[in-house]
Amino acid sequence: MRVEPVVLQNAFVRLEPVDEAHREGLRLAARGDAALFDYMPVDLSGGDFDRWFDWSKKVSDGRHELAFTVIQKSDNRIVGSTRYLNIDAADKRLEIGHTWYARDTWSTAINPSCKFLLFEYGFEVLQWNRVELKCDARNTRSRAAILKLGAKEEGTLRKHMILRDGFVRDTVYFSIVAEEWPNVRERLSARIEQLA
Repeated sequence: MRVEPVVLQNAFVRLEPVDEAHREGLRLAARGDAALFDYMPVDLSGGDFDRWFDWSKKVSDGRHELAFTVIQKSDNRIVGSTRYLNIDAADKRLEIGHTWYARDTWSTAINPSCKFLLFEYGFEVLQWNRVELKCDARNTRSRAAILKLGAKEEGTLRKHMILRDGFVRDTVYFSIVAEEWPNVRERLSARIEQLA
């Protein structure tokens, strides 16, 4: 089983499966801001962009990953990317991650809207049991944002990943399970309304 490519949208964002037509818009959103990628496996602000984009298209088969381009609906501008990854149809779980947004969209309705749409699809359409998220233990901003979504912190995998600079990071795991989704849905909806 695979997660079929789908367009997800609300009043603020449209998530489109990554496509060649998005290449230059994503490059522009990432350009010149290396700090956006401090905790990611690749720095998309410069020369690694095309390698990442080509890889994203290649692995986005719906069996293992499904990458999305994030489009801000107010101006139809590409502002970042997110994806489903570690898709496990047999156990009805997947992860949301490899997410980044242009800095001018931080603290807006963009991130909670994206997460809402991805959670909603995972729990209400796929009817899966669990959605996972993870981040570098040093990334206090992402950790706070994930908790603010309503996810539960589950623990830390020590010495889990080697980053591009050779640093061996600890990874903090979070999840939302199906029984928690109605509560999370309500809280996220209210938060998005406040940011509107």
